Amino acid sequence: MKAKVHKIAFVGDHLPRKCGIATFTSDLLAAVATAYPQSQCLSVSVNDIKGAYEYPEVVRFEIDEQDLSSYLRAADFLNISNVDIVCLQHEFGIFGGLVGSHILALLRELRMPVVTTLHTILQEPRADQRRVMQELISLSTRLVVMAERGRQMLQDVYHAPLAKIDLIPHGIPDVGFVDPTYFKDQFGVEGRVVLLTFGLLSPNKGIEYVLNALPDVLAKFPDVVYIVLGATHPNELREHGEAYRLSLEILAKKNKIEKNVVFYNRFVDLQNLKEFIGAADLYITPYLNEAQITSGTLSYAFGSGKAVVSTPYWHAAELLAEDRGVLVPFGDTPAIAREVIELLEDDTRRHAIRKNAYRLGREMIWSNVARLYMHTFELARLGGAGASRRSILTKTLAQRPRELPELKLDHLLELTDSTGVFQHAVFSVPNFSEGYCTDDNARAFILSVLLDELGEDQERGRSVGTTCGAFLHHAFDTNKKRFHNFMGFDRHWLDEQGSEDCHGRALWALGMAVGRSPSRSFQMMAGQLFARALPALTDFTSPRAWAFGLIGIHEYLRRLSGDSLVNQTREDLTSRLMELFKRNSLPDWRWFEEGLSYDNPKLAHALILSGRATGQRAVLECGLQALRWLTELQISEKEHFRPIGSLGFYPRGGMRAPFDQQPIEAQATVSACLEAYRATSDYWWYAQAQLAFDWFIGWNDLGLEVYCPETGGCRDGLHVDRVNGNQGAESTLAFLLSLTEMRLAQNMLTSFEQLIAAEA
Repeated sequence: MKAKVHKIAFVGDHLPRKCGIATFTSDLLAAVATAYPQSQCLSVSVNDIKGAYEYPEVVRFEIDEQDLSSYLRAADFLNISNVDIVCLQHEFGIFGGLVGSHILALLRELRMPVVTTLHTILQEPRADQRRVMQELISLSTRLVVMAERGRQMLQDVYHAPLAKIDLIPHGIPDVGFVDPTYFKDQFGVEGRVVLLTFGLLSPNKGIEYVLNALPDVLAKFPDVVYIVLGATHPNELREHGEAYRLSLEILAKKNKIEKNVVFYNRFVDLQNLKEFIGAADLYITPYLNEAQITSGTLSYAFGSGKAVVSTPYWHAAELLAEDRGVLVPFGDTPAIAREVIELLEDDTRRHAIRKNAYRLGREMIWSNVARLYMHTFELARLGGAGASRRSILTKTLAQRPRELPELKLDHLLELTDSTGVFQHAVFSVPNFSEGYCTDDNARAFILSVLLDELGEDQERGRSVGTTCGAFLHHAFDTNKKRFHNFMGFDRHWLDEQGSEDCHGRALWALGMAVGRSPSRSFQMMAGQLFARALPALTDFTSPRAWAFGLIGIHEYLRRLSGDSLVNQTREDLTSRLMELFKRNSLPDWRWFEEGLSYDNPKLAHALILSGRATGQRAVLECGLQALRWLTELQISEKEHFRPIGSLGFYPRGGMRAPFDQQPIEAQATVSACLEAYRATSDYWWYAQAQLAFDWFIGWNDLGLEVYCPETGGCRDGLHVDRVNGNQGAESTLAFLLSLTEMRLAQNMLTSFEQLIAAEA
């Protein structure tokens, strides 16, 4: 499944705060960001102690747990940041107000869908707890539970609609099925049988019952060592200090088992945790409270293929069923001793339990959990933020998009050799004498990345992408820090340096590879070249070069949002385009320049992207205003797309050239209008993108097809009386890029229609 959600905010606790929710939020965010690098992920973290945590860069906003106004400020931040989805981690105890009610104030103000993961579901809530939970359910677009029992309780106790509940297991790291002996020597327990309990320590964990069971276990297996891993829970530590841990140490001495018990009083990172789990022969969770719908510690051990002995709290009872573990009654010391001994005596049974657990655990690894969450995010996004929005979308999507042509790369491959993509063709035959150019190889590189995202013809697309990526790398002059543009068929450069626009297009292509390509090689090559080529952009005077560069910067920052130099460059170039618009715009001429020439929509496109990404409403509105003016200008009296002609263009106050009409103008319009649609959810923009695309397939001034359905190529434009029969790279790539972008957008619309039909 391809990500259609571009910006996700995870609201909850975050590491380095020491609690289970913080670990979960951090791990989930990292998993989604890794699996879907084209989606920007950020965190809004709740602080129980003001200024106590040194958060990573991904934490963009902090909430003071008990300060109601800070929840409202967080809502404002999320709204102006153009977040597509809020993923809330809910646990009553981490939010301020009566039974955590402050979080409802934040949710009421949000203008985007909310996916809420419920870490606690009470079977017998008090009246105030029920009220908070029911409003939370109402304000959430979708709900995530980690156990089937949780789904059932939401329906039975809180009357939550089944259609909005998704079951997604607690995520776990992906570890191998390894013999515990492999890890034991680093902990000094080689040759011994290791029992393990880990997690933040508090009195409801029932550790004392295991300590009381150990004398019987040691009588049979004297080489057993019991490791209790984890710091005391911060809330317990603040209220009671280390009294519980001290009581456990005293109990161990009283039972004369102190040589067989190890307390690791620290909050370990994931790598160390995996090693501790790896060394364990048995894992024990002796928790005392049945009403625990999820346990991260149990999930980690279970998914690592450990034989587990546990009390039957809700999550354990479900996870350990069908010989995937052993359950013992709450607070039953003899039962713990008996089951531990029997498992240690019966290697066959213990290993069978391990294998059963590990097999199911493969469904719980973070990469799979991230995929399931993204599916839920997409459903939430497509379902809208509320009933009113859903009804509007249902009405507008009655306008079904037209069937799109088949995507064919045949002609593009004919235009491509081992060096790169040829510029021109004589009809459909490559014109060797015109050689290659960086502009077209950049466009082809962008296409390869989009094909990967679309999931169509990926092998051939990647082959073209590899060739074009190598061309871009070779085109960069390391001394001048500029790209060449034109290369002859003999592989010699024909220019001292390329144009500013060529440089901007190359940066756009490189940014796409960094931000969206699943290929690590593409990412690394493109990222290094992007960093070397970016500084020259700020010395340019071409507005189109700025715009191409801004689009590349936006794509680059999808993956590397913390790059301060790139962010600063975006701010600088955005300001320049805004100033250009203010200087040249008039009531009847809402544009950046005193004339319309080529690739016009890219100027507005760059502002829409930058304004949306940075939360600058004025920038976004300026881009939308300019694009709407241009789009309406290019609609003919017969309501088909009519781009500005290249034979004279359109100077302000002068005559508008009707021909030659170029495919690049249709492509730029498709791309910009689709971005406007994503930014606004206004179906009018999608319709304009469809109109511009239809220019290729015959809805134009001459009523003639510009693209070639047999090969996927595209003719070089419309003359006053005919179609230009040559199928060059710029035109062919303009069509293929338009088709790919329309397919990506149409996939989203189709998914929404299916969702509406299913709900009906």
